[in-house]
Amino acid sequence: MNRRTHLHRRLGITAALVIIFLLSFSAMAGAVRPMPQFSLPSATDGKTVSSDDFKNKTLLVTFFATWCPPCRQEIPTLIKLQNEYADKDFSIVALSVDEGGPKVVKKLIDSQKINYPVLMATRAVANNFGGISGIPTTFLVNKKGNVVKKYPGYVPHQLLVRDINTVLQ
Repeated sequence: MNRRTHLHRRLGITAALVIIFLLSFSAMAGAVRPMPQFSLPSATDGKTVSSDDFKNKTLLVTFFATWCPPCRQEIPTLIKLQNEYADKDFSIVALSVDEGGPKVVKKLIDSQKINYPVLMATRAVANNFGGISGIPTTFLVNKKGNVVKKYPGYVPHQLLVRDINTVLQ
C-alpha cells in the first residue's frame, strides 16, 4: 500500500469516527420532544391534576420515591427552586412511583413541607416519558411543552439553576 492510499484510508476512518461521535452525542443530548400528557391523582388530596394545568409554564418534572435516598436529598433543592422561580411561570411537578400509595407520600410531603405538586405516577406515564430506569429521573420542560433535557440521578442545585435560566430566557 503506498503512502497516498494509506493517508486516504486513515482520513476515511477518521471521518467515520467523527460522524459516529457526532451522532452519538446528538443521541445523548436527546431530541426536543413534546412532554407526554397525563392526568394523575394528587398525593395530598386525591384530586386529578392534568398536564394541561401547567400549560405555558416551564416545568421540572421529577420521578421519585419516598424510600430513595437521593430523591429525599434533592427535596430541599426542589423546594428552593420552587420558591426562587414560582413568579416566573415555573413549577416543579413531582411524580411518585411509590407502591405504598398516597398516604406514605403525603407523610413525606408534610414532614418536608414540600411546596410543589406531588402526583401519584402510573407505569404508563413513566413509559410515556421514555421509561424510567432509575430514580430520581428529572425532565426540564420549556414553556412550549417540550422536554429539553433529561437528568438521570441526583442533580446539583447549580446545574438546575443554570439550565432553568437558559430555558426561561
